[in-house]
Amino acid sequence: MAEMSFQHYLLGLFAVANNIAALPLYIVLIQDRTNKEQHKLCRIATLASFITMISSLFFGLAILNFFQISVPAFRIAGGLLLLSTGFGMMNSVQKPIESTGMTFSKIISTAIIPIAIPMTTGAGTMSTIILFAESAKNTPYLHFSLMGAIAVMTVIIYLSFYYSPKIVKLLGITGLDVLTKIFGLITLAIGIQFIINGISGAFPKIL
Repeated sequence: MAEMSFQHYLLGLFAVANNIAALPLYIVLIQDRTNKEQHKLCRIATLASFITMISSLFFGLAILNFFQISVPAFRIAGGLLLLSTGFGMMNSVQKPIESTGMTFSKIISTAIIPIAIPMTTGAGTMSTIILFAESAKNTPYLHFSLMGAIAVMTVIIYLSFYYSPKIVKLLGITGLDVLTKIFGLITLAIGIQFIINGISGAFPKIL
């Protein structure tokens, strides 16, 4: 397997941790809210996504070791999960939610689940980061590259939420749907590569 780099990490995270599919639902949440409330929702959704990613980076491998799960097995499982995620993205249909009558605390809860988790950073994102972390664990500069990619991805998520009204207006529902399907295809490819790497690690004589 070729050595990963900051660009690989960032592109991989951008495919699985983008919030394009979540933007229409987020727009519904922030409508009729004050600028202060909108900014608060933006920060909360972004923070939830960041915590998900950074927790996967620092604790993911420890959890695997605790349950005695081998990395090749997790690569195969993570790849299958990404296949499911990718197929879901490619067959996604926007399902608007209604925020009328919701208290602000309920809206905050909705911004965390499902908008931040799992629509922005879900199980596919967590497994991807854990596998990236495993590939970088013995190379300090790659570990810092992965941390940098997570930091940049967090900024991208924040800006996407912050400018979501303009993004949705510019792209429209059709444009968002097309982007989601493109990212879904990339996610499928990452999942297949994880499966190949997992099989080659578990059965080195096969591949």
